Amino acid sequence: MDYLQVLEISASGLGVQKARLEAAAQNLANTQTIRAADGQPYQPVKVVSRPAAHGRAFGLLLDGAGGLGAQAEVVRDLQAQPRLVHEPGHPHADKSGMVRYPGVDHLSQMVSITEALRAYEANLAALQTARAMASRALDIGGNQ
Repeated sequence: MDYLQVLEISASGLGVQKARLEAAAQNLANTQTIRAADGQPYQPVKVVSRPAAHGRAFGLLLDGAGGLGAQAEVVRDLQAQPRLVHEPGHPHADKSGMVRYPGVDHLSQMVSITEALRAYEANLAALQTARAMASRALDIGGNQ
């Protein structure tokens, strides 16, 4: 068993869950943001994860040329519809007094945070277990 591969896989899982947490925190922080820094309406983001081997040649994977674990990509959530609030006195209100806030669903963001936390803990436990097993194997080999 190659313990470095196990550590690489678990570390990539930690990175994916960190990205999920950051995306949810960014969305929650911008629930009242009318315009982003570029002047465009804020569009919520989400994390898409895929195998780290995505797009690599099959022969390279068989030879063990990396590609273990997962990768995270932060993308704009184009399906999120803006939330319309009637605020006639708001400077960004349209002619009918409606303000377009980002379509951030608080509940789904909190669920995403909880899922990311649990998956992060699981990846951390796997990483610590692999490290303990490798250390124990070295201890056994050194006593001979």
